Amino acid sequence: MKIRVNHSKIELVKGDITESNTDAIVNAANAQLILGAGVAGAIRSKGGPSIQEECNAIGHCPVGGAVITGGGNLKARHVIHAVGPRQGEGDEVTKLKNATLNSLKVAKENKLKSITFPAISTGVYGFPIDACARIMLTTAKTYLSGPTIIKRVVFALFDETSFKAFEDQIKTLK
Repeated sequence: MKIRVNHSKIELVKGDITESNTDAIVNAANAQLILGAGVAGAIRSKGGPSIQEECNAIGHCPVGGAVITGGGNLKARHVIHAVGPRQGEGDEVTKLKNATLNSLKVAKENKLKSITFPAISTGVYGFPIDACARIMLTTAKTYLSGPTIIKRVVFALFDETSFKAFEDQIKTLK
C-alpha cells in the first residue's frame, strides 16, 4: 500500500527490513547502541560486525535521537539507529515522534533519498502497535509535506498484526 505526499511517497511492506533496498534502514536501537535482539539482532546478523564497531565508536544516543552508521553487508548503504521509548517511561509519544523525525533529518543531512523504518519500540519496549503506527505515519507525512530530498519512506512490518495496524492507519492519512 502506498500514498503520495507532495513529490514523495510512503509505502507499507510486509517483510524483513534487512532485505530493504532503500538508501538506509532504521534500527530500533537502545541508548547504548548495542545490537542485541529483534530488529537490531537481525541487522547485526546480516550486516556483519562493522555496524556494531561503528556504534561502539559513537557510544551513545539519547531516547528520541538518531545516529548513522554504514550498512556493512546489507543491501542498504546505511543504518540509522533511532532510540525509541520504553512503554511506561513517560512522554513516550513525544519520544517516538522525535525518534522518527530525527531519523528523517539524519537521512536528509546525509543526502539519502529513501529510508525504511520498522515499528520502533513495539518489541521488547512494549509500545502499543496502533499508537506506534499513528505516530510514525503522521510524523512521516508531516515531514514529507515540507521541503525534502527524501522521495520514499517505507515501513517494513514483520508480521501480519503490525502490517494491519499500519495499513489501518495509513488509510486515515489520505
